[in-house]
Amino acid sequence: MKEEDNVLRILKEAKQAISENDSYKIKQLSNQTIHTATISQDPDNVIVAVLVYSLAKIVERKHYRAMPGWKKFYSEFLKYWDASIEHLEKGELEKYRDDVGKIRNVMNRISSNLGQYIRDVFRKAKINKAFKLYEHGLSEEQTAHLLGVSLWDLAGYIGQSSISEAKVSESLPEVKRIKFTEEMFK
Repeated sequence: MKEEDNVLRILKEAKQAISENDSYKIKQLSNQTIHTATISQDPDNVIVAVLVYSLAKIVERKHYRAMPGWKKFYSEFLKYWDASIEHLEKGELEKYRDDVGKIRNVMNRISSNLGQYIRDVFRKAKINKAFKLYEHGLSEEQTAHLLGVSLWDLAGYIGQSSISEAKVSESLPEVKRIKFTEEMFK
């Protein structure tokens, strides 16, 4: 239930941030969800993290609103977003998951350039959030599996980041560790 409560909180707060066009707040909510998703490895938190992050990227690109198909996309998106909140509040987890699927379908139904841009944002968001899960300590395989991204795409993203250059911690040689321990207890 704790995971569902977090998802519901994120959805509600994101809805408020959407109405305020606050992409920064939306990104923060996505990061909070990733932290929870790393601990619980709950697919619902992972999916919401990707959706919320995608939404943040879409909201910050104000020129999308002038493109053909925006009004229809936005109204359907909000309709299913509201429905997902309502179903989670009622504890109807399967209906909530259907709503999330419908949100993704809305993205896939847009045929104009806007549709391609939004699908690209969503694809990149999945890889970005996969990287965040990896940064939080999940293995590449766990991360790729949770988000449904290929190991190849994830490895490419990791390879471009500074985390791949992080130095592995080195331990002191055994003799120095013993000497250090002896000095601690003197």
